[in-house]
Amino acid sequence: MKENKSKNKILILGASGFIGNAIYKELYAFYDTYGTYCTNEKGFKDNGQFFYYNVEETDIYELLEIVKPDYIISAIRGNFAAQVLAHQHIIEYVTTHKTRLLFLSSANVFDAYSKYPSYELDKTLSLSIYGRLKIKIENMLLRLPKSKAIIVRLPMVFGNNTPRIKEIKTLLHNKEPIEVFPNLVFNVTHIDKLTQQLHYIINHNKTGIFHLGSEDLVHHEDFIKEIISKIGLYNPVYKRVFTSNEDRYLAVLPKSNKLPKHLRTAYQDTIDHHLFS
Repeated sequence: MKENKSKNKILILGASGFIGNAIYKELYAFYDTYGTYCTNEKGFKDNGQFFYYNVEETDIYELLEIVKPDYIISAIRGNFAAQVLAHQHIIEYVTTHKTRLLFLSSANVFDAYSKYPSYELDKTLSLSIYGRLKIKIENMLLRLPKSKAIIVRLPMVFGNNTPRIKEIKTLLHNKEPIEVFPNLVFNVTHIDKLTQQLHYIINHNKTGIFHLGSEDLVHHEDFIKEIISKIGLYNPVYKRVFTSNEDRYLAVLPKSNKLPKHLRTAYQDTIDHHLFS
């Protein structure tokens, strides 16, 4: 499908964050793409495509009336109560305009379940405050017409400059212990694959719930050790954290809403995709 930049105006809420900014860089050459920033003003203030937006202070409705987006991608962070209120206002806007809302959710919406991986149509249940926040916003989207809402549930996201890799590198450099969870079975993705998948979903007008993680699973300890072996010659110190006596799953697997084969991924792809140098 040929993309038409003039026909799709996209607003990324949280485009100064790591994932939001990666999405912006993937889309801006193809669509009329705008983003919001709250921190790192120096890097975004003079960019005419970016607007200042503080989820606790700014009226999102005014911004939406200025941009008039065809797609809103929500990657915002911040105060949980403010996030809920902002999404209530976003959904009010989406309801009365020809606009779709793509919400970046998390595997944590299933963190109360530990014996099995989770699929798109499984019932959500979370023990964590973060997971319950994501569920609350997801439920708001599920009340929209199906053609209006896209829910994207993400596992842990890795890549050369992701916060998780930066943290690991800092700990290695400082010779500090790195936490690993031997009993945690999870899936992952890397940032480049994620942005390609989101680009496809938007370009092909897909709606519904998507699990954009690797199609296979790995133990957290094994995965982190492989990552560190890619980073370089270190003698890491590991702190092994056991949260249960048995394997505990936190994985969002695609089943009923799979993307084309060239957009699917395995956990080894995330390890091999970057040199982590």
